[in-house]
Amino acid sequence: MNGKYVSMRTLLVLVGVMMLVGVASHDYADALSKCILFFEGQRSGKLPSTQRMTWRKDSALCDGNDVGIDLVGGYYDAGDNIKFSFPMAFTTTMLAWSTLEFGHLMDSEYMHALEALKWGTDYFLKATSVPGKVVASVGEPNGDHNCWERPEDMDTPRTSYVVNTTMPGSEVSAEIAAALAASSMVFSSVDIQYAKILLQRAIQVFQFADQYQGSYNSSVGEGVCPFYCDFSGFMDELIWGAAWLFKATNTQSYWKYVIDNIPYLDHSGIAEAQKAVFVGGSFSEFGWDTKHAGINVLVSRLVMNTSKADPFVPYADNFICSVLPESPTRVVTYSPGGLMFKPGGSNSQHATALSFLLLAYSGYLTRYSRSISCGNVVVTPSRLVEVAKSQVDYLLGSNPLGMSYMVGYGSKFPRKIHHRGSSLPCVDIHPRRIKCKDGSIFFKSKYPNFNELTGAIVGGPDKNDQYNDSRVDCPHSEPTTYINAPFVGVLAYFKQYPQT
Repeated sequence: MNGKYVSMRTLLVLVGVMMLVGVASHDYADALSKCILFFEGQRSGKLPSTQRMTWRKDSALCDGNDVGIDLVGGYYDAGDNIKFSFPMAFTTTMLAWSTLEFGHLMDSEYMHALEALKWGTDYFLKATSVPGKVVASVGEPNGDHNCWERPEDMDTPRTSYVVNTTMPGSEVSAEIAAALAASSMVFSSVDIQYAKILLQRAIQVFQFADQYQGSYNSSVGEGVCPFYCDFSGFMDELIWGAAWLFKATNTQSYWKYVIDNIPYLDHSGIAEAQKAVFVGGSFSEFGWDTKHAGINVLVSRLVMNTSKADPFVPYADNFICSVLPESPTRVVTYSPGGLMFKPGGSNSQHATALSFLLLAYSGYLTRYSRSISCGNVVVTPSRLVEVAKSQVDYLLGSNPLGMSYMVGYGSKFPRKIHHRGSSLPCVDIHPRRIKCKDGSIFFKSKYPNFNELTGAIVGGPDKNDQYNDSRVDCPHSEPTTYINAPFVGVLAYFKQYPQT
């Protein structure tokens, strides 16, 4: 079809997005505060005296006893009580990147962002404390998912799943290295000694991830699959980790690692049946499992308008063109109300993570006075901001249902989210233990959750903008840490520039 003609479907999407952009600004400062507060509700371990989400109490205080390592702390990834290191590490990396990119706009929330970040890095220092070993997860997932109980009451096995030199896990190890390296840059201005510890550990863990290559799918499969299997191979995490280490250290060997391995990004152990998907569209993917677009955007800041720009800047440009509603090469879809969609559950993770990349890349384009061409469509940096804002505003309530998908923000938001601790009466109200199956009555209840998990962003509506407020519908009603983490940076930006 001739590029100057726009299909009726594309036109409707554009109208929907433009309508959402034009609505009155939200209270982004309030949303930012709640977005960060959410992480306190996901804490595992001994809670500090400064804990603000007070219905949560100490939990999992014996984690690591089975392997002789102190593994108390960290985050539960979602509505369950397992500590999966792979998504937790991505969450930590994105909290760090959010703070590096937009921390100067956070004002009073900056210290809370650092606290959320440190809760993750403190745990990963423990999870990597034994050379040649990395803790991939804690908690037997099938047993946990067979129960509906508070984290304070857990009586399912707290099995520690560990990768090592003979049973490697390059993706989880390299993502932890990325998280520690990115976080070291954040803490370098507030706690130089802590920053040095994080960076040194990042270097060690990356070396382990690279020297002993292999997927944790095979090494600790029952501890992470099918919940967080690695589907895209581990080479993207290795390059991602090296890119963050180069950014943190300026050591040329890491840059050489990125350059030497980027051509093989799409051949990192992907099954033949999947290769067409990842080779053809890899530049457009970004999330806890796939780092391709994040690598290109991150590196583009370092090489834009230089002789080293290829292939990073062209691929980053292609990523942008894969997202924009008006682009002839768009691969995401948009609901009638304007929310972007990609295949799979927990769709909000795409809206938040891709919006973060849009904002970050917009800043880099502005810095170097660049625009992008998507076919015959010229895209300015401000257009990237507009699309990101449309996603933010949709999630905060500018949508056909007039519903905020952030718990506690606005007057209409999900009340029956898929989250054990939130749905069960808290220890203060019900001090007696609620055993594994005793919580089922609350899971099936039609009443709202007992405790507000303030700031939690749920999986969100379906592709037709409809939302069924039900705990049973976990792909739509479950919150996750990796939905919120990139949104911290996005909300900080719009708090400062609400009328952009």
